[in-house]
Amino acid sequence: VQLVESGGRLVQAGGSLRLSCVASGSTFSIKAIGWYRQAPGKQRELVASINSGGLSRSADSVKGRFTISRDNAKNTVYLQMTRLKPEETAVYYCNAQYGFYSDGGKTWNEYNSWGQGTQVTVSS
Repeated sequence: VQLVESGGRLVQAGGSLRLSCVASGSTFSIKAIGWYRQAPGKQRELVASINSGGLSRSADSVKGRFTISRDNAKNTVYLQMTRLKPEETAVYYCNAQYGFYSDGGKTWNEYNSWGQGTQVTVSS
């Protein structure tokens, strides 16, 4: 599975952005896609995720402001971000959890794939 993010740019505090993550390859094997972010000098953190059943979850810090959604026909997951804050300046990454059975269905093999990231800069 390959992932390509887009949509990051410079935005003023309080503004909105929509990020896109397009998946290709063995997309049928994807179990969940998540959006992560990493600010300079900080650890990468989960922002929101959505699984193959459509169940989504988000970090407490973004609840009510960020929405994750998907368009299966386009193999795309979106992250709609509103009321952005300067401290949310970071590189935003897309991650896919996917897997396959092997050994005649006896063994589950799980993998992770990351996109290259897209820069979001929120100015104060």
